[in-house]
Amino acid sequence: MLCPRMKMTDYEFTLKFALPGSDDPAAYVEALAASGCDDAVVGIGKRGRIALNFIRSAASSDDAVGSALRDVHKAIPGAKFIEAIPDLVGLTDVAELVGCSRQNMRQIIDFDFPTAVHDGNPELFHLTEVLTWMEESKHKPIDRVLLEVAQTNRAANLKKQMNDIPDRHAFQKSQDACEV
Repeated sequence: MLCPRMKMTDYEFTLKFALPGSDDPAAYVEALAASGCDDAVVGIGKRGRIALNFIRSAASSDDAVGSALRDVHKAIPGAKFIEAIPDLVGLTDVAELVGCSRQNMRQIIDFDFPTAVHDGNPELFHLTEVLTWMEESKHKPIDRVLLEVAQTNRAANLKKQMNDIPDRHAFQKSQDACEV
């Protein structure tokens, strides 16, 4: 029985990693290409860190991001996942992603705009919440692929943060206290 051909979509996202030890990121560029990361632009600006901007074809964003994470870990054993982008964004980022100005974003914000997860300068929001708000409240068409990637990246970042919690018992107590 023949399997129907799955529709592949191009997903764009960035993965950031801390390198094992104080390794030079340039030493890993060839290994990354050999392990399947030839669909990424490698950024090696900060010593001990590496960022890969992928445009990866896959059946879903989960498949795209998941396979990219596995490929990087195959090429760089001991690399520590830092962050998947896009997820947390400022208004300038949102404006750029949806193709409008920051001033225009400020004009369409109203009382039901998603709450910032960081209320500093700049304020940071989860892109998934902002895109969903734009579609539901403002009836603006959004990029469904961008939303899918943002949802996958948010989940990957949350999983990473959960794995980094040193005291699970203290976390559970604080979580219980927040459910008031």
